Amino acid sequence: MRKTLFAAVGLIALASESVSAAPADYKDPLDPSTLAIIRSQFTKVMELANRHDVNALHEMFWQSPSAVIVAKSANPSSEGNWAGFWGNEAIDQKLHAIAASGPVVLQPDFSKLKVVGLTHDVAESYAPITITVSYAGQDGTPKPFLMIMNWIEVGKNWKIASEVILPVPPTPAVKE
Repeated sequence: MRKTLFAAVGLIALASESVSAAPADYKDPLDPSTLAIIRSQFTKVMELANRHDVNALHEMFWQSPSAVIVAKSANPSSEGNWAGFWGNEAIDQKLHAIAASGPVVLQPDFSKLKVVGLTHDVAESYAPITITVSYAGQDGTPKPFLMIMNWIEVGKNWKIASEVILPVPPTPAVKE
């Protein structure tokens, strides 16, 4: 058991080192001004969501059957608590349902917001976020999540291609 634990810790440390250590010559495929635009778009999405402006949020999404949002499901027995909603009609329905459920407050930690270019026309933004919502059996208690958005350049605009909201599980108790 102890060998397995040490091996697992070693693998995690090795993986963390290789993931966090970008090559010295790494150059983001997007210039700083484009990354700033995407950062601003992320901020705008948070503001619109907190105002329940579903129509404006619709405009922020890529208008494609491939657009997706992964969020808490109102029907845990059939969808396993979390589900993906593809296409703009499904995304709009999901956003309307969440907005109609009552107060929704998204509080991202903007100091930890990261935006990276994946290609010249695709980017990813991610940040820890506290969400307070009473949708799908949630009791309105603020809970930690990780918000990940993939962006695609459409014409001269950056649109949300996917939005994934992952719950952050509580830290397990340390056994001595």
